[in-house]
Amino acid sequence: MSGGDAAREQGSMLMPKYDAAGLITAVVSDAAGGQLLMVAHMNAQALAASIASGEAHFWSRSRGKLWRKGETSGHVLRIVEMRVDCDQDAIWLLVEPSGPACHTLAQTCFYRRIGTDGALERVG
Repeated sequence: MSGGDAAREQGSMLMPKYDAAGLITAVVSDAAGGQLLMVAHMNAQALAASIASGEAHFWSRSRGKLWRKGETSGHVLRIVEMRVDCDQDAIWLLVEPSGPACHTLAQTCFYRRIGTDGALERVG
C-alpha cells in the first residue's frame, strides 16, 4: 500500500477518490429506520455544499448541474451523519427526509422488486 493509499484508507483526512468524470457515488439512507432511500452522485462542489449546509446536494448527470435535493419539491434531505467508505470512493448519507425521497413520490427510489421471471413488482 502506498503512502497516499494508507493516508486515504487509514487517516483522518477526507480525501475523496472521484472517478474519471469527477464523481463519487452517494448512498442515502433514512437515519431513523435505516431504509435505503436513493443512490446519486456527487462532485466536489456537491460534497462541499452538503457538508456546509447540512442538506444533501448532488450532481445531476442528466442535467449537468448541481442540485439540492428538494429544491423544487420541498422534500429536502437533512443530513444527520455522513460516512465515507474505506478507500473514499463512496459516501453514505444518513438523513432525515422531509418527504418522499424519490421523484416519483415513492418513499424510496427502490420501490420495485425484480421477480424470478424478470418482471418488476411494486413493493411498499
